[in-house]
Amino acid sequence: MLQALGLNALTESVYRTLLAEPDGGVERIAADLHLSEAEVREALDELLELTLLRPATDSRTLRAVSPQVGLTRLLAHNQNRLLFRQQQLESARTAIEALSAEYIDRRRDDEMVLRLDSLEAVRDRLEELAATATEECLSLMRGGAVRPDSIQAGKHPNQLALERGVVIRSIFQDSFRNDPETRRYARWLADLGGLTRTVPLLPLRLVIVDRSIALIPSDPDDGRRGALELHGAALIQPLYALFDELWRSGADFGQPASRDDQGLTGSERALLQLLGHGHTDESAGRKLGLSLRTVRRMMQDLMNRLGAESRFQAGAQAVRKGWL
Repeated sequence: MLQALGLNALTESVYRTLLAEPDGGVERIAADLHLSEAEVREALDELLELTLLRPATDSRTLRAVSPQVGLTRLLAHNQNRLLFRQQQLESARTAIEALSAEYIDRRRDDEMVLRLDSLEAVRDRLEELAATATEECLSLMRGGAVRPDSIQAGKHPNQLALERGVVIRSIFQDSFRNDPETRRYARWLADLGGLTRTVPLLPLRLVIVDRSIALIPSDPDDGRRGALELHGAALIQPLYALFDELWRSGADFGQPASRDDQGLTGSERALLQLLGHGHTDESAGRKLGLSLRTVRRMMQDLMNRLGAESRFQAGAQAVRKGWL
């Protein structure tokens, strides 16, 4: 019970024993507590250091200081140390805020587009933005399943932001519903108050913070090669409008993928559209975040439902049925 004052369980037991039996020697304390004499002597040294023991009048034995005096004094000492530490931390907080403001002002001066040259730089910047966001964080999660290291890197900053009342809205691709790690992450985010939807196809990866800063990949095909940080209403507003439109058309992550009036899922319709625009199975799969095997299985199922024996015939039938 007294660990907060610096006494471990063994030392506290020895102290209590001395209070109850002031004349008990080392051997007797060891026997009563089933300890070795070395353990008792070590505890006595700790009690002396904490000024909970003092020499008796004959100067040959040690007496336990009463709790009212000794523990109260020790409590006051710890409170003073805590107060001093709090003052140090508050000074450090002020210094961090000043340094952060100076660093950000210098980095953004007269620039609307900044380059973050590595994945590590992007993650550091996202952590900064999550720590300073005041209203909302929006993200488009394009591509295949979210990498486990990306999930872990984003968890702590997202949790802190949500605890401050920041709104977090994320849009994933429908294909993410098939990935167990991403589903677990979406459920974890939802439990903390985050909002998640899915759409069949996303045009890019995107993060928008407080409608004032946006991050997009510097290479649309490889998000690990860095990002561009955008500032200014002229750049942010169109991206926000894009997010808002996708959000309205998305389905809640916790609900199964729905089918339209023709019985098509969003991914099926998007696949037909991509193939109709000349994409190969491979390129369509990359855009939808689906494996080549899954794309071909979906296409075969669509051909069966259309009663088509070839892809050309399937395209014609899809147009005739109003699927395209």
